[in-house]
Amino acid sequence: MFPEEQEAIEGAEVVEAEEEDDFFLDVDVLQNHGINAADIKKLKTAGICTLKGIQMATKKKLCAIKGLSEAKVDKVKEACCKLLNSGFVTALEFSDKRRCVFHISTGSQELDKLMGGGLESMAITEAFGEFRTGKTQLSHTLCVTAQLPGEGGYTGGKVIFIDTENTFRPDRLRPIADRFNLDQSAMLDNVLYARAYTSEHQYELMDMVAAKLHEEAGVFKLLIVDSIMALFRVDFSGRGELADRQQKLAQMLSRLQKISEEYNVAVFLTNQMTADPGAALSFQADPKKPVGGHILAHASTTRISLRKGRGEVRIAKIYDSPDLPESEASFAITSGGVTDAKE
Repeated sequence: MFPEEQEAIEGAEVVEAEEEDDFFLDVDVLQNHGINAADIKKLKTAGICTLKGIQMATKKKLCAIKGLSEAKVDKVKEACCKLLNSGFVTALEFSDKRRCVFHISTGSQELDKLMGGGLESMAITEAFGEFRTGKTQLSHTLCVTAQLPGEGGYTGGKVIFIDTENTFRPDRLRPIADRFNLDQSAMLDNVLYARAYTSEHQYELMDMVAAKLHEEAGVFKLLIVDSIMALFRVDFSGRGELADRQQKLAQMLSRLQKISEEYNVAVFLTNQMTADPGAALSFQADPKKPVGGHILAHASTTRISLRKGRGEVRIAKIYDSPDLPESEASFAITSGGVTDAKE
């Protein structure tokens, strides 16, 4: 090999490594900036493992970590600002940064087209609908399709599944794996599962998720929460606890958004519906609406509404998105998971 070629390859590798590093700047680098190892360990225990994580945490949150004084927190923040560009960038530079965004196929080409190529990383995609509209089936299919290489150089990766309603069935994934010619055991081995029993437990799992994503940097590609609101509806009852519930929910969603950006993963949430008692007065065609109110509506990047069609057919509609037009697509649920509906 010629020296020029060797240099070019090494140069490309350095650029690649820089891009990767740009994503996962470990808190350990703070040791070179006068922060001691014990304090770095405290940050990691609190689920803050990257510089981006420090940037995304408030001083109040950092001061609440046992053993970190205000002076130490200021020092950490200062060192972090030096290492990261926390100011403005041009839209062109930001456009380059967004090149690492990938899309995960849903198993249905029509649905992928509707979603602009599939489930987007560094964003929260929420699917809501009544029972039997295919939310959990879509979650199960995504567990498998996330492991398949896709368009735009997407290599596939592992999945984390947080189950709040006890609806996850590993055996349901087997026929879906067969459809895509995957080894069942290997595929199941790539799905990390946790059952959450209370909304507090659900929030605590976020720290474990951050630790896991940091431990195996770049390996996990998808985080599924099925469903996001179920436990909040149970733990907080009545109007009196509504403000408290929404505040806790906002913290949870903010954490999810930050995790998706910090580790470049796609986040998929399913959500339930509620009957709207005021709808009859305003003559709305559909008296049902997704749970979670404005807090959840603003936190989700893309919202998809699901409804039942004839037989196995389900209809998905873009309800809200920053870059996708409002339109509909139909898909079918088969033993092999979500697929295109036959005309």
